[in-house]
Amino acid sequence: MRLFLGVTFLFAGLQKLSNPTFFNNKAPNSMHAQLLGSIRTSPIHALLSHLVGIANPLGMVIAFGEVAIGVGVLIGLWTRVAAIGGALLSFNLFLTVSFHSSPYFTGADIVFFFAWIPFVVAGAGTRLSLDAWIANRAAKKEGVTSPELVPIAFTAVQKLCGKYSTTTNTCAARAGLACDAGVCPVLMGDHAPIATRVAIDHIDRRALVLGGTAAAIVGTTAVIFGAATADVGKLIGGAKLNPTTGPLNAGGTTGTTGTTGTTGTTVAGEGTLIGAASKVPVGQSAAFTIPTSGDPGIIVQPSAGTFLGYDAVCPHMGCTVAFMASNDIIACPCHGSEFKVSTGDVISGPAPHGLTKLTIVEGSDGNLYLK
Repeated sequence: MRLFLGVTFLFAGLQKLSNPTFFNNKAPNSMHAQLLGSIRTSPIHALLSHLVGIANPLGMVIAFGEVAIGVGVLIGLWTRVAAIGGALLSFNLFLTVSFHSSPYFTGADIVFFFAWIPFVVAGAGTRLSLDAWIANRAAKKEGVTSPELVPIAFTAVQKLCGKYSTTTNTCAARAGLACDAGVCPVLMGDHAPIATRVAIDHIDRRALVLGGTAAAIVGTTAVIFGAATADVGKLIGGAKLNPTTGPLNAGGTTGTTGTTGTTGTTVAGEGTLIGAASKVPVGQSAAFTIPTSGDPGIIVQPSAGTFLGYDAVCPHMGCTVAFMASNDIIACPCHGSEFKVSTGDVISGPAPHGLTKLTIVEGSDGNLYLK
């Protein structure tokens, strides 16, 4: 489980850092676009709406946080802290991304949240863990027994322990108090007697110093590696930053053959003015804002003179879809849903249904109108 969670979160963080479009507000799969999509569906939309202005810094924090969590869990360093971070991040993703998944178990984030709980409670254990190595080293320096955990049934401890009274269920090592697995001197070893608490605290402080030093070294290395990954991603993928053509109605006036008007206004006999048809090349697409709802829209011209329009909000989680000319599909960059260009119907999920179709017509003045 540690391997799976660590690799998954490390990969997720590096994927964000290496993807130049993730921090490009004009890209349909950017942090900014995903945050806007989450606002439409999340139960905490009121909070998310205040974070749109800092979408990229927030995305950077999430990406480096995932890297730190992944590395910490993989090597077993400050595992409980990393697990708490992973659980909080997973729960926040559940609230913002997969809250409306139906059935609920198809949303991965809630599963990840519960997968972190055992590590919050128990840490990384005593095997293949830097935390355990540090604890053993600190114990060795103090000349005490290594705090290695060995699983044993408590009933077996009661049978073997000479301090336990079967008739009264009391423990002589606990001054006659009731036998209790949670504070058993045998199971807890040197951690149980109050008399040895000073020595134990000294061991814990030594382990904390060693752990803090190791965390600082690993954290610095992770930041440098993450930054290098981001630079390589920009170098390799920077030339691919080519978002959907447009937008058509970003503001101002539009007119091509004698008719001039402000985009979003209704023209008698035509409909709501969107923009010039010349801005949507054959085989390409353009973005626009739907005046009536404020949602992003998309127009595709699959053949000369044919204009198809859709509400670009993915019905799955509210991300903004984009036209992929190479595959002749409309796709959601967040979770992979694909839609037919001709009808907007779902080709593959997780979107539960197709895109909302819009009626787009080309006027005699060379402009596009929304009916």
